[in-house]
This record gives sequence, C-alpha cells and structure tokens, in this order.
Amino acid sequence: MEGTKGVLSHLNLLKVQARGLKAQPQQQQSRVKELKAKVEALKMQREQLKAEIQTHKKLQDLRSSMDNRRAEEEEEMNEDSENSQLLRLMARHTQLKDLLHAHHLIGGYDIMRTRKGVCVSLATAYEGFYLDTYNLEIDMKPRVRVSRHNIPPFIPLNSLTEQTHMQTDLRPFLDTLSQHLNALAGRKQQLKLVKEQHQSVEVMESNVLCSILVLMLTVLGEKTAVLCTLDYTDHTRSLPTHVRLECEDEQLPDSPRWKKNCSLLMETPVHKALLTMKKMGHIV
Repeated sequence: MEGTKGVLSHLNLLKVQARGLKAQPQQQQSRVKELKAKVEALKMQREQLKAEIQTHKKLQDLRSSMDNRRAEEEEEMNEDSENSQLLRLMARHTQLKDLLHAHHLIGGYDIMRTRKGVCVSLATAYEGFYLDTYNLEIDMKPRVRVSRHNIPPFIPLNSLTEQTHMQTDLRPFLDTLSQHLNALAGRKQQLKLVKEQHQSVEVMESNVLCSILVLMLTVLGEKTAVLCTLDYTDHTRSLPTHVRLECEDEQLPDSPRWKKNCSLLMETPVHKALLTMKKMGHIV
C-alpha cells in the first residue's frame, strides 16, 4: 500500500514537471515577442531622434547663415550710411560756407540769389516780436541798383543809396535802411499799444511815418487837459527827440513833476511812459 502511494506521488510529480516543460516554451515565445516589440520601438525612437537631430542641425546652420548675412548687410548699410552721411555733411558744409560768405558781404541779412543779383529780406521787430518784412531785389550788373522793392514810399530809399555809397559796399546801405524800417515799426507798434492800453489817452494826431504824435492827457484830480506833442525828428530811432507840453495852466509844463514826465517820454517808449505816469498819479 505504501509502495502504491509512492508510485502515485512520483507519477503526479512527473505530470507537473511535464506540464511545466510544456508551458515553458509558450512563456519563452511570449517573452521573445515582447522583446522584439521593444526592440522595434527603440529602433523607431532612434530614427526619430536622428531625424530631430538632423533637423535641428539644419536649422542651426540656417540661423547661423542668416546671422552672418545680416551682419554683413548691417556692416554694408553702416558703411553706406557713413558714406552718405559724410557726403551730406560735406555738401552742407559747402552750402553753409557760401551762405556765410554772402552774409558777410551784405552784413548777415537773409538773401536769395536771382538771375541778375540778389533778393534781400529785411525783417523788423519790436520788443522781441517780429513785425513786417520788406524785400529788395538788387541787380549787380551792369551796376549795383535796387530794381524792385516793397519799401514804404516815405522811406528815402534813393537818398539812402547815394549817402551810403551802395556801389562799393552794400552793408552800410542795408544797415541804414534796416534802422529806418525798425524805427518805423517801433513807432507804429507804440502807437498801437497806446490805443490798446490807454483808453483815457486820446490820440489827437499822427502821420504815416509816425514822426509826429499828439496826445491829449488828463491830469489826475484836476481834470486839466494837457496837449503832449512827441516829435521824432531822427527817423532811425523809435524814441522822440523833442517833447512839447501845452496847457491852459501855463505854469504846469515848467513844474518839476511835468519836467520829469517830459524826460520820461523822451527816454522810454510812450506806452510804457504813460503807464508809469499813471502809477505815479500824474494822469488819469
């Protein structure tokens, strides 16, 4: 009985071993398939990495080529820019030299060349404000002369050309003419400011040259009228050369107060002098 159990146990063991040997080839085959699949996946991953590396290298080469080209273009542009800038500066320098030479010849006035000579612009200003601008066309050949202009007719242009010897030097002529025009502009501007700023002062008389100005002033507190005449004999100045006062009170013009007012009117622009006289309580 015991012998029979031993045989059965051995048979069972043999069966189990047989089943194990039978299942082992199947497991090995499954493992081989798994490894083959993994190898194929790794191969695909390797090829993908190679492609990515190649693409990256090409992009890097392209970027490097573009950077080099850009650097070359920028260098060329810089060279062209520097050359162009240098040429522009040279041309501008030549132009400025010509203008400075022309300005030196005529005293720094604005000029423009014409077919026969030059056109000169004379700008007038008063207290920092530009006013009227006048123009002259001056022929240089066959003799120096003013051919056309817009100078006011009451400016003695012909006598100025003779007095300043314009044939030999333009600068004295232009300087003197500029003095006349600026003085005229200053007198006209003062008259305008008197009318705008001093409503209590009546302008009784003036002329186109603004060489005569007659004002009616009223003495503060007395209601006495004073006729004030400003005579601008020197037409190159905007201040009067003589001031005359007339009043029913004959002693008033000779009083210290009004003598001081006369001096003030001769030394200060009329609109400012009137303002000072008001502040001091001399006139309304």
